[in-house]
Order: sequence, then C-alpha cells, then structure tokens
Amino acid sequence: MLRALRAPGTPADPRRRPRRPGPRAGGWGPYRLIGELGKGGQGKVYLALTPQGQKVAIKVLHEHVGSDRVVRERFLREVEATRRVATFSTARVLDVNITEDQAYVVSEYVEGVSLEQLVRDRGPRDEDGLTRLALATAGALAAIHRAGIVHRDFKPANVLIGADGPRVIDFGIARALDQVTATSGKIMGTPAYMSPEQLAGEAIGTETDVFSWAATMLFAASGRAAFGEDTIPAILNRVINHHPDLSPMPPSLRALAAACLDKLPANRPTASDIMLRIVH
Repeated sequence: MLRALRAPGTPADPRRRPRRPGPRAGGWGPYRLIGELGKGGQGKVYLALTPQGQKVAIKVLHEHVGSDRVVRERFLREVEATRRVATFSTARVLDVNITEDQAYVVSEYVEGVSLEQLVRDRGPRDEDGLTRLALATAGALAAIHRAGIVHRDFKPANVLIGADGPRVIDFGIARALDQVTATSGKIMGTPAYMSPEQLAGEAIGTETDVFSWAATMLFAASGRAAFGEDTIPAILNRVINHHPDLSPMPPSLRALAAACLDKLPANRPTASDIMLRIVH
C-alpha cells in the first residue's frame, strides 16, 4: 500500500532538526534490513525482510525527494502507476513511503546479478543468449508501455538476470524523480543509454526506451557501451550525431538494432514490433 506518514499539507514542527534518511532500528518501517545491494544516482538499495519473512529490495532515495509536498504527491502518483504493469519480466513495486525526511520504494527482490555485472564478469552474450535476452526485455518494455509508462532509464544496470530469466527494474522511478529534479538542471538518467531527444530535453515517449534498449543490447553483445564511456560531452556528441558500430551484433539482430537507434523517434519500431521481428 502506498502511503505518506504525515498528512499532506501538515506543517513540519519547526523545532525538529532535519534528519538524513537512514535505517531506523535495523530497518525501514516494517521491513528488517539484512544487507546492502548497491547504490547509484537515485539512492541506495538494501535487501530486507517483510514481517512475513519475504525478501524485498528497498531503494532508499536521496533526501531531497520528500522536501516538497507537491513533489511528494506527484512522486506517489507516478510510482502508483507502475502497479498497472504486467508482472512477467519485471520486478513489481510493492510499497512506497515518502515523507519530508524519508523516502523509499519497496520492490520484489530478484536474486541474481545485473546485466552490466554479468557482461563485465563473464563477457558478451553469444547469439542464442543475446536473442533470449532481447526477446524477454522487449516483452518487458511492451508491458511497461502498455501500462502507459515510459521507463526513461533503461540500461544494463536495470536488467537483472534471475534464475527465471531477465527482469527489468526501476521502471517509472525515473519519471517520478523527474518531478524532483525538473528545476535543478540535472540530467536524470545515464547519458550513454539516453536517446537524442532525451538528452536535448525534449518531450519523450516510448521511443526513447527503444533507443536505450538497442544500446543495452549492443553492450550485451560487445561488452562496451555503444557510445563510449569517456567524458560526458563526448558521449553526448556521439549519441546525437554519430551511429555506433553494430558489427558485434549477430546478423539476425543487426538491422533491428539499427532501426531502434535511429536518431528520429518516429522511425523506431515499437517494443511490440521488436518482439515480432525477433520471432520472425
């Protein structure tokens, strides 16, 4: 259940000193903390247990998220929308808590490693493995898009490889955090996997996820970021003005990846189209 612990509009006690978010008495709310899974630009991710003993992943967001009542309400609405997504190939959002000094998102725990870590440790995927990955993640994106959500931060770190196959995570979180950072001038996302229109600050739709999907598949096929990993200005220039080398992709996926990486959003296939082209 999504909730805020203090009623919207209730003024904060001026005598109370702001507190940095952190685990309270060994956990967050009813969740008992048992380990740390990682950290990134949005916050830290912890492994925790529900009162029933179920493992969950808790993403604890940076403290500025809950500093404004309007932002808190928008954030809750955006995350609530993720509940419409079909659960296959995704990690479900289970709970959200956001107040002035505490903000976290609880999701289904997927035991496994990220695609990014898998490729770093074991090397690029072979043709069969890449094709299975491409089909599963395109299916996840199709489900996300069908629910009216744009992922906005699709990248190798947001694809978890579990025992039952790939799972896409953090869909909808980037959109929710955009509400927080809209006036800060910060880029929300990972530049090497963002579309040209996203980098340009234009209105974006599902086409941006398709571009990011293809860049992610190219990483899985080559072990290298499609647009480089050096300076941000250099990466931005390549995303906007250059086409990546697609030779590491198997011939069966090369033309599809090229179409997905088209600089013009209208020229890219949909996630559903990607699935059909892979199976045919």
